[in-house]
Amino acid sequence: MVMGRRPRAQRLISIVVLTAVLAVAVALLVLVDRDGMAAVQVGGWAAPVGITLVVDRLSALMLVVSAVVLLAVLLFAVGQGVSDGDEQRPVSIFQPTYLALSAGVSNAFLAGDLFNLYVGFEVLLAASYVLLTVGGSAEQIRAGVSYVAVNLLSSLVFLSGIGFVYASTGTLNMAQIAQRMPDVPEGTRNAIFAVLLVAFCLKAAVFPMSAWLPNSYPTAPAPVTAVFAGLLTKVGVYAIIRTQTLLFPGGAMDRVLMVAGLLTMLVGILGALAQNDIKRLLSFTLVSHIGYMVFGIALSSQAGLSGAIYYVVHHIVVQTSLFLVAGLVERQGGSTSLRRLGGLAVASPLLAVLYFIPAMNLGGIPPFSGFIGKTSLLQAGVADGSVLAWALVVGSVLTSLLTLYAVARVWTKAFWRPREDAPEGELAETGPLAKVPAASDTAVAEKVGPMPASMLVPTIGIIGVSMLLTVLAGPLVGITDRAATDLRQPAHYVETVLGPGAGR
Repeated sequence: MVMGRRPRAQRLISIVVLTAVLAVAVALLVLVDRDGMAAVQVGGWAAPVGITLVVDRLSALMLVVSAVVLLAVLLFAVGQGVSDGDEQRPVSIFQPTYLALSAGVSNAFLAGDLFNLYVGFEVLLAASYVLLTVGGSAEQIRAGVSYVAVNLLSSLVFLSGIGFVYASTGTLNMAQIAQRMPDVPEGTRNAIFAVLLVAFCLKAAVFPMSAWLPNSYPTAPAPVTAVFAGLLTKVGVYAIIRTQTLLFPGGAMDRVLMVAGLLTMLVGILGALAQNDIKRLLSFTLVSHIGYMVFGIALSSQAGLSGAIYYVVHHIVVQTSLFLVAGLVERQGGSTSLRRLGGLAVASPLLAVLYFIPAMNLGGIPPFSGFIGKTSLLQAGVADGSVLAWALVVGSVLTSLLTLYAVARVWTKAFWRPREDAPEGELAETGPLAKVPAASDTAVAEKVGPMPASMLVPTIGIIGVSMLLTVLAGPLVGITDRAATDLRQPAHYVETVLGPGAGR
């Protein structure tokens, strides 16, 4: 913030900090996978009185993938600003707010008590309120109001759940809650879990609490939309995994989560099929594929949890890359409306490849990571054998086919057909493919044109990471398997925080 008048210094600080965060996250993952989970008592105050930070395989893996995405999107945003000439008139709040968002995400993954988890959510949400409205257009403000209202409601529900937990157990330290929650009457315990699930499902955009997302994300600038789509909903998914396995084991809400997961898949993808804008279509696929993660969590099996964790990692990377590509499409073609686009494959074969790879990955085409993640979840569902599990297996296959149809529809309309065949091709902003300039919006039109290397390189990099998820699928699945095993043995978490013997 102090460097607000020195944009180059701001950019350098942000890049160095997030690079260091990535290095630390990778080191944590290596150490935790080798030596087991670890805990730090902040300020020397012993648990359960003080703030506890806990890292296990799940949180370390989430830290690594979030750091990769945050760094890639920051580089894309910096490249976009430099190419547009904004380094001379920057929005000085963007860089410090982006780092605050990173801090909130990291804190949420490491929180060892419910209130600190709440604080992590609030830090990242406060930062997201600012980032969502950077630029201040009327459309962004309208979307921002909706986004703020929904998330304030979810935060209020979460805070209420925290109050119920404290009233029932006398603590907010998650390890100690895990010790005491079995003594709480079953009805009270299930009611508390239901309240927390509502809060987390709102944040994760699980149906029927997902209508806010497609109206909020597409209005923001491409880098902001990419990091929101990739990360923010996954923090809610992480919170569901943590509370379901540590605080409320036993599967009391598994059937509810199965139904919610199935409806999230189907309603989300049907919404995507009705869209004529790439950003809105991707927002609906984002909602839809949250259902796959909920599917794995609801199975409560080692295979289900491992598949869900792998799919979370896959989806963070792939969804981020698709939204960055959508930003490049908007720059190259002047619009993200399918009614205005065409001929992109001829105009920019590189852009076509950059779209094709993550699109096929999202659709679950082998050998991409999407296929591996979906196959793991389907195998876990078949192994469960219940009626609801089989319904989710069928729903997963149908959703995958419809996802492939949705992304192929974007390909045929935006990339394959000639621009002159687009119903509104002449209305796109000026750019390499535009027929006439749009004089009504010269500020936008000035920023449409060839894709600069400073935006292409981060996009290619994040797509490369998505390919690594396939190449390194064996070691990664090994980590997710061990993470799932840890989650199903909460006594290890309790002993790490409270000391040997506490988990008995």
